[in-house]
Amino acid sequence: MANARGFLEYQRQPVRYRPIEDRVKDYSEIEIPLTPDDLTKQAARCQDCGIPFCHAAGCPVANLIPEFNDLIYVGKWKEACEVLHSTNNFPEITGRICPAPCETACTLAVNDKPVMIRHIEFQIVERGFQEGWIAPVVAAQKTGKRVAVIGSGPAGLAAAQQLARMGHEVVVFEQDEKPGGLLRYGIPDFKLEKWVIDRRLEQLKQEGVQFQMGVNVGIDISAHYLQKMFDCVCLTMGAGQPRDLTVSGRGYDNIFFAMDFLSMQNRLNAGEQTNQDKIISAKDKHVVVIGGGDTGSDCVGTARRQGAKSITQIEILPKPPKDRPQDTPWPMWPRTMRTSSSHEEGCDRHWSVMTKRISGAGTRVSKLHCCQIEWEDKKGRWEMREIGNSEFELKADLVLLAMGFVHVVHEGLVESLQLKLDQKGNVEVNNYQTSQPWVFAAGDTVSGASLVVSGIDAGRKAADAVDLYLKQ
Repeated sequence: MANARGFLEYQRQPVRYRPIEDRVKDYSEIEIPLTPDDLTKQAARCQDCGIPFCHAAGCPVANLIPEFNDLIYVGKWKEACEVLHSTNNFPEITGRICPAPCETACTLAVNDKPVMIRHIEFQIVERGFQEGWIAPVVAAQKTGKRVAVIGSGPAGLAAAQQLARMGHEVVVFEQDEKPGGLLRYGIPDFKLEKWVIDRRLEQLKQEGVQFQMGVNVGIDISAHYLQKMFDCVCLTMGAGQPRDLTVSGRGYDNIFFAMDFLSMQNRLNAGEQTNQDKIISAKDKHVVVIGGGDTGSDCVGTARRQGAKSITQIEILPKPPKDRPQDTPWPMWPRTMRTSSSHEEGCDRHWSVMTKRISGAGTRVSKLHCCQIEWEDKKGRWEMREIGNSEFELKADLVLLAMGFVHVVHEGLVESLQLKLDQKGNVEVNNYQTSQPWVFAAGDTVSGASLVVSGIDAGRKAADAVDLYLKQ
């Protein structure tokens, strides 16, 4: 490293957010980037640590983190941009929304605050677009092979771009109106504005990737059509089957899955939503979000911007500790208490809470009947037990289910292809190849719900597997 003592000379400088009173009035991104001088100091904190655990253990796409940090410190931004893109197709996206497992695996994180890797990544790629360094990479020679990519989320877009650069003709099929999948319709604009996706999609199109929108493969076109028209298929539909709440009263009209709520608002922001009957509004309502993860947090931020009267988020798992616990030692991703920017905007959070039943009047929910639980270790298996006399009620005019996703949707394409599934309901693969040799799968279709950066990595590796198959 150019500055071997940087981590001693500079402290981590956190990224600031727009003031809460301003940002809750709109859906624009909330981060305020560091100045170039401050960013150079942050890059200088990267140590000459010998084994870069940020790269080897933390980052799913194995970003060359010490290399681009060093390049930023010595002012070689263009070279840093090239290094960043050598492992990651969409650093402008991961630089905005990734939870940064690289940072918790940083050697400095053993006893200090880690290098702010994610924000450095964000600034590198934005500088690259500003300077015109990021240009289409068109294959010098075409192979004559056609590949269909089903789904346009992070795994699908990464696979499509890699395959197009290998010289294959790539057609991406997406059931929604625009490409992006979870990136466009699941992640709120205040975390990822959609022009960011459109900017990168333009590069993919110039590289030869074709997009067929509004096509539900398996229904609108058949598996037989795919086999007849394409040499190979790569499934990247994501884990679209949400985990449901199976309690009395689940059927009330004002209980929605989180993704329906989030995608509705994103469509409104983009001018796509026209059916007023399907608008889900939190305005002047008591909102309860069931589920304590990132999706639940996104619901909190969206409900706050819609003008909710109150927002309560409940989680069935125990409250995480403030500091890294012994069961997730460095460099593992720690099970610690995290407070998002949405939580800071106003939300009551409760842990170890189970919903027992839901009550209401007519077709509308009005109360959640909950209880406190505790978790016990039963010979290596954690089991929950209701705490006696701990029942309580939560007033609710709108309930959002953000309890995660169980697996890819089986109805339609997966069933018609007769693909083998694992015990969790995911598509089973061997080096991204399914039980049908001409069909490959990647991302959440295979792993279940995971990180965007993991989807990008899976899409890149699946493209390599498809290319090898097509060359045989």
